[in-house]
Amino acid sequence: MRARGLPRQSAAVAGLISLLAAACSSAPAASQTGSGKIQHVIVIMQENRSFDNYFGTFPGADGIPMQNGQPSVCAPDPLSGTCAKPYHDTRDVTLYGGPHTAQYAAVDINGGKMDGFLKAFRATTATTCKGTQNPNCVQSVDPEVMGYHTAAEIPNYWTYASDFVLQDHMFEPTLSWSLPAHLFMVSEWAALCSVPGKVSTCTSAGDNVQCLLFCAESPPKGPTPDYAWTDLTYLLYKSHVSWGYYVAEGSQPDCADGDVSCPAKPQSAQTPEIWNPLPWFDTVKQDGQLSNIRPVTDFTTEALNGTLPSVSWVIPSQEVSDHPPASIRSGQAYVTGLINAVMRGPDWNSTAIFLSWDDWGGFYDHAAPPSVDSAGYGLRVPGLVISPYAKQRYIDHQTLSFDAYDKFIEDVFLGGARINPATDGRPDLRPDVRESQPILGDLMRDFDFSQQPALPVLLRPKPTPVSP
Repeated sequence: MRARGLPRQSAAVAGLISLLAAACSSAPAASQTGSGKIQHVIVIMQENRSFDNYFGTFPGADGIPMQNGQPSVCAPDPLSGTCAKPYHDTRDVTLYGGPHTAQYAAVDINGGKMDGFLKAFRATTATTCKGTQNPNCVQSVDPEVMGYHTAAEIPNYWTYASDFVLQDHMFEPTLSWSLPAHLFMVSEWAALCSVPGKVSTCTSAGDNVQCLLFCAESPPKGPTPDYAWTDLTYLLYKSHVSWGYYVAEGSQPDCADGDVSCPAKPQSAQTPEIWNPLPWFDTVKQDGQLSNIRPVTDFTTEALNGTLPSVSWVIPSQEVSDHPPASIRSGQAYVTGLINAVMRGPDWNSTAIFLSWDDWGGFYDHAAPPSVDSAGYGLRVPGLVISPYAKQRYIDHQTLSFDAYDKFIEDVFLGGARINPATDGRPDLRPDVRESQPILGDLMRDFDFSQQPALPVLLRPKPTPVSP
């Protein structure tokens, strides 16, 4: 078992060489699912960071376009009249991030030019800076959505990327904000049901996906949501596969109305809301699975004791979410604590951890999302794979989305069954089976089940900051 802070300089240099070599090669498709070696799958979902914001200068990755060591791209800034380039943001806290609803995603993407980030940012911070979640709220003159971080600010995230697998083409599964992203994470669909409890009335939210903003509010703003379509927990329950959805207590990340600032709302495992949507799914209630939604402290205890369920989702509170204005050091410490608990427990040698961020949070990213179907994909987010069987110092260039998590879980625990209305026993009107999209990569390629299992990499939750 390794316990360390940052890698030694010699190891880092060797790692960068290996990363560059890995980036130039493609891995063959995996021919098996680990022969039972993976018995626990954990999805840790953080908040609101683009790939370029966290890993845009990571060696070997598809990061910020550079020329002579300087960014060669920029975004017009309506406030200054200049074209602002990405810059190294060394701050622990940024005030806002940018707007991240479907409307502003289109502005950011700008027909594939990927240069509308400051236009969207200026339009929203001028009018929505009115909440109490950020008591120091003022219109920002800093083009913070163009900032990027390095190992100087987030050394543990970069260490995981160096030692295990970094995915540089992980896209949010839908072109929208956090609630639709979380619905896709657990069900591969975001829909509106006109009659509560009647799955035949559920249709794709499509351009009306913003209605989910109000469907997620308690009265009097709107009716209590009722999600009648099929989610992954239904398939797991039918096959007697255990699962848990772990929610950190504190404040709810982000805003339920799509603004960049809002009053804080309490969050716990007992409060169904936009980051805890499973209590609103009919399947979870009908199957008697509401008790599977638990505090994140239970996850840590179960990880240390070796009593984790087969499938786990772990959701942060605002304070540790990486979502502005939260401290990214606090978010990194929280994630490191979760991963350390798994690595210290007896289940490490049978575990696959997937770490990602639910949407891009309005931060700059240079990669235009591919065209998939009516739902997405959305903008690019960071993705990491941490496992004793994860390929070491490997960059995965496959096109991925959160659909790949469900596909992996289905392949490992359900014999390849899919959330498919034609076969899963609960017909709904979803337009396609997302896990079967030809563009979607295979997470099995990120594993080498023939390698000697990697030892745990125990990191200090609060490492000593390093110079840029």
